[in-house]
Amino acid sequence: MTMLILGLLLWSVAHLMKRVAPDARATLQDRIGDASRGVFAVLILGSVVLMVIGYQNYTGTVFWGRTAATTGINNLLMVLAVYLFAASGAKTRITRFIRHPQLTAFKLWAIAHLLVNGDTASFLLFGGLLVWAVVEVIVINRQTPRPAPQTDYPASKEVKAIIATLVVFTLISGIHIWLGYSPFGA
Repeated sequence: MTMLILGLLLWSVAHLMKRVAPDARATLQDRIGDASRGVFAVLILGSVVLMVIGYQNYTGTVFWGRTAATTGINNLLMVLAVYLFAASGAKTRITRFIRHPQLTAFKLWAIAHLLVNGDTASFLLFGGLLVWAVVEVIVINRQTPRPAPQTDYPASKEVKAIIATLVVFTLISGIHIWLGYSPFGA
């Protein structure tokens, strides 16, 4: 449990530092220059490693498991989450209505995983990351005014986002199957 919590804290601090402690981050960047990006990349990678190891080694109470219904809802939420992530990069029409498509995608990912994983480790991991994403949106919204919406949304961007969604969702599903966690069926 300690590794999982340390990973969550490290992830949150590394991501929130830019907004919550901009002076400390600027000082670090002044001291080591562009290498500070590498430092934060290593911190984030380290946090992921800690979360994965902590999650895999944590045994706790199981409150619910997967059902056909929750698995179906999970998969629909995951397709939407992957699409929002792709739409963010492509700047598709939906980004006019959703200010933070990547963080919204992240929140959907966490909720989807909580639906099918009703154990204590999942509450800590996915619930903790959901809390981080909510806090991140609140902090960004308080500090940064909403930008003017883009007006041009070519259909080619939508097509690219949809193709990227299908490819990435297929890869994610394949990786889950390869790791022994089939995302399909109860």
